[in-house]
Amino acid sequence: MSWKLRAYTAPDFSQERFREAPDAKLCKAPRDQTAPRDFHAMSIFPEYFKINGQWLLAKESRMDCVPVFEDGEIRVREFRLLKKDDLVVVGRTENCEEGIYVHPDGFREEREASSDAFSFRQNRSRETAFSRDYDELYNVLRHDREQGKIVWVLGPALAFDYDARNAFSKLIAAGYVHAVLAGNALATHDLEAAYMKTALGQDIYFQRSQPNGHYNHLTTINQVKLHGGIPQFLEAEKIDNGIIYSCEKYKVPYVLAGSIRDDGPLPPVIGDVYRAQDAMRSQVRGATTVLCLATMLHSIAVGNMTPSYRVTADGTVRQVYFYCVDIAEFTVNKLSDRGSLSARGIITNAQDFVVTLSKGLGL
Repeated sequence: MSWKLRAYTAPDFSQERFREAPDAKLCKAPRDQTAPRDFHAMSIFPEYFKINGQWLLAKESRMDCVPVFEDGEIRVREFRLLKKDDLVVVGRTENCEEGIYVHPDGFREEREASSDAFSFRQNRSRETAFSRDYDELYNVLRHDREQGKIVWVLGPALAFDYDARNAFSKLIAAGYVHAVLAGNALATHDLEAAYMKTALGQDIYFQRSQPNGHYNHLTTINQVKLHGGIPQFLEAEKIDNGIIYSCEKYKVPYVLAGSIRDDGPLPPVIGDVYRAQDAMRSQVRGATTVLCLATMLHSIAVGNMTPSYRVTADGTVRQVYFYCVDIAEFTVNKLSDRGSLSARGIITNAQDFVVTLSKGLGL
């Protein structure tokens, strides 16, 4: 049986609760960056708002932001981007009482029928067999390579291993990567690996620390700055491998968001946290599959700005597939605890995961 995307089931607006619901209340923002009292905050799910008798879907959503009625549409806006007199939806109910409807069951998963009220291994842990997740993921990636947008969120662990770097480079070359979101460390250690064959001073193949290796990442950053940027560094130093090299070669955009602990940082790293957030969200918009590997804070950040659905160019509502891959159960659970309820957790070594994924896709 051929695989296909799970169909979306829209609300039945002919039901009495929708027909009898009042229009949503709109109040003007009292000042810049400030919502009116009793503002409605968005979730990860599809949400509809009754405006002038019509139910409107928020097409581009984000959790913990507010819906604004503008130019005949519902626009979802961060509080910091609100302008005085923006028409903000107010109301805290979610089942039509105030012209607001949150639709959590639009993508109905088929579940195996069972008569047992009690059974083992229903949650996901380090003991879970993730073979079915891999099977689904192969299908999702093959579909979205041509008909979607695949965004990867990467921690520096991928740069520490020779095979993982090569495997991810193959994924980029094969078209399975449409954007990369990361921090200074991922790019720094990946470039260090290409330039000096180490990551944080440790040989990426034999995992042996090199003499004075603790200088290597700083030397790499310094050389990138000397040459004027990453593209110039790659050319001048004749770099021909790695994640960042492959992104540049295949014109895959990458956003490097800075942090307080950064060394250097590399020239492309965005130090302004809100400018970095805007750049990350610009890539998340349109994402249909998101994979977060070995980075708790970046995973939570991207999880919070990724809704469970996407409205495509032809108006179709489709599911966003979201995977969090980490060796620590804590990280996977933390993402769900922070509201990203649709995230699928895979608890395994991220380096092994990428190698397995690449092989499973025939690369």
